[in-house]
Amino acid sequence: MTDRIECAGLKVDAGLATFMETEVLQPIGLAAEPFWGGFAELLSRFAPRNRELLEKRNALQAQIDEWHLARAGKPIDMEEYRAFLSAIGYLVPEPGDFTVGTTNVDPEIATMAGPQLVVPSLNARFLLNAANARWGSLYDAYYGTDALDAPAAEGKGYDPKRGAAVIAAGRAFLDKALPLAQGSWKDAATLDLALAHPDQRVGTTENGVLFRSNGLHIEVVVDPTSEVGKSDRAGISDIVLESALTTIVDLEDSVAAVDAGDKTLAYANWLGVIRGDLEDTFEKGGETLTRKLAADKAYTTADGRSASLPGRSLLFVRNVGHLMTNPAILLPDGSEVPEGIMDAVVTSAISTQDVRGTGKFGNSRTGSIYIVKPKMHGPEECAFTNDMFDAVEDLLGLDRHTVKVGVMDEERRTSANLAACIAAVKDRIVFINTGFLDRTGDEIHTSMRAGPMIRKGEIKGSTWIKAYEKRNVAIGLKHGLSGKAQIGKGMWAAPDRMAAMLAEKIGHPQTGANTAWVPSPTAATLHAMHYHEIDVFGVVQPEKQAEAISGLDELLQVPLALGTNWSAEEVREELDNNAQGLLGYVVRWIDQGVGCSKVPDINDIGLMEDRATLRISSQHMANWLLHGVCSEEQVLDSLKRMAAKVDAQNAGDPLYEPMADNWDSSLAFQAACDLVFKGVEQPNGYTEPLLHAWRLKKKAAE
Repeated sequence: MTDRIECAGLKVDAGLATFMETEVLQPIGLAAEPFWGGFAELLSRFAPRNRELLEKRNALQAQIDEWHLARAGKPIDMEEYRAFLSAIGYLVPEPGDFTVGTTNVDPEIATMAGPQLVVPSLNARFLLNAANARWGSLYDAYYGTDALDAPAAEGKGYDPKRGAAVIAAGRAFLDKALPLAQGSWKDAATLDLALAHPDQRVGTTENGVLFRSNGLHIEVVVDPTSEVGKSDRAGISDIVLESALTTIVDLEDSVAAVDAGDKTLAYANWLGVIRGDLEDTFEKGGETLTRKLAADKAYTTADGRSASLPGRSLLFVRNVGHLMTNPAILLPDGSEVPEGIMDAVVTSAISTQDVRGTGKFGNSRTGSIYIVKPKMHGPEECAFTNDMFDAVEDLLGLDRHTVKVGVMDEERRTSANLAACIAAVKDRIVFINTGFLDRTGDEIHTSMRAGPMIRKGEIKGSTWIKAYEKRNVAIGLKHGLSGKAQIGKGMWAAPDRMAAMLAEKIGHPQTGANTAWVPSPTAATLHAMHYHEIDVFGVVQPEKQAEAISGLDELLQVPLALGTNWSAEEVREELDNNAQGLLGYVVRWIDQGVGCSKVPDINDIGLMEDRATLRISSQHMANWLLHGVCSEEQVLDSLKRMAAKVDAQNAGDPLYEPMADNWDSSLAFQAACDLVFKGVEQPNGYTEPLLHAWRLKKKAAE
């Protein structure tokens, strides 16, 4: 049983209460009693509104279901469809001309273009790695991945042949990013070089020379005594790139946080990076290592002044959406606290230490708190978040709009009403981002009753996705986000396929987006090269700003497969693909509490999986089952066969619990079955309610 403390009528987990009062409130000068009283009053105002918004989601979905059922088997008439969506309030009128008014935004968000990481808050080591990924070695990124088109390294030590290929690739990058007035970097024997653009030279560091290209810094490190430098004509031992400008510390899709203990650990890690004292000790290669936050990068300017650059990513924190509740706090009526409201109060209170300047390093240099808010459905829910953040600022004694918001454009009702959503938070918005995965899950669930969907792999080429990605940038630019906020793009999910990432992900800055998600610090360093090649602010965004915003018809096209007859083999192949990905993720979530990890797909290629990918797989299988494309027996057959495959893929994990032939005792397998067979009835197709319920059962049984 949870030990609870009564705080202004709230029953708060004792560990969370102690953490808040001693670690969070005392350093910012807030007494416990007025804080809990203010928090309780805030909940009394916003928890009922939260419930009403969720009820509206359900009501809209019910109306859409009925509309599709009444037209079963018929093509969707777009004019009739738009009129219907407008009549029920799913579509709202455009807000007209306006420009966002956000102020006090750090340059990493407002005026710099570069990669962004997302990291689970529950893993301190990963969190430190991401925070420290502001700077990354291009040589290491090339040497250790397939990004370099050269033979793999031979032997255990340094391979000079591989190293020579890395050096050549590094020189080619410098020729593009820092062109010389004459000649090429490949012939340079010294760093005393005449640049084609002399203002690109910024100064000198302890280890080399600092340059800047398209707003991003490049440090050319010189050490002729090192293994690499001694084979280099100029003694260059590395090229260090400013890489992950920003990182989202995630409380949502990438974590399995189901109770007070999980939430308190996540909050404590957020406090650790805000305060600057987070550390993690671990074993690697037979050594005991301790990881800490990196210091700033000192340098000397051309005129001899001492200066520094941030040594760490600028941090956002991603709160959970409006759907879930959590048992960490019970309301006066005994119900669980809306988790998103709890996150807003607690993470903002922690970040107030940064606003007050009490941390070792500092996060925001403009005194702002950056919160990403996911899974909001339409402008009413954005307005709710805006009002809630007002109340949080009042509770914590913060100036209005200190708390900034990032709006994830990942639900269909949000992307269809994006301008109105931005308008609802126009004085605190700092981020819009296309979340293709959740957006696809919501696409399937919203139109669940319309008919069977096309195969999952084909959805990526759908008309609506192209319109969705283009509209997100165009609407953001129209309403003044350039220079004030990030316009972002989604994740590259294959961390071992860096050559493919380099070939494809350059498309993100080419759209006018000034950030995009990458799966690792190494990927951030490689993706940073794209922002040296593409001048997002100076060239692309001005060009895109002149383009017209496409209408809604393309965005609202449903990816139906009416009239398609798949063979038995095609159906089995699709079910197996979905089932394997679903099981590979769910088994770690339920049994080990791992919310995001590299999961081998059906072809044994490691892909980053989180709840968004799970939402697609489970909803796609539920959709085909609903429309008779497959039977329950076929689905169960795929789940059982793929359980055996996932077991084999995890054979080397000593913590892994096999599912095959343990159908009645494996909670993970039962959770996976629920996600499919109960998928149609899940609110907006979300997986969290079932995942949380099964994870709590697993924890109770341990």
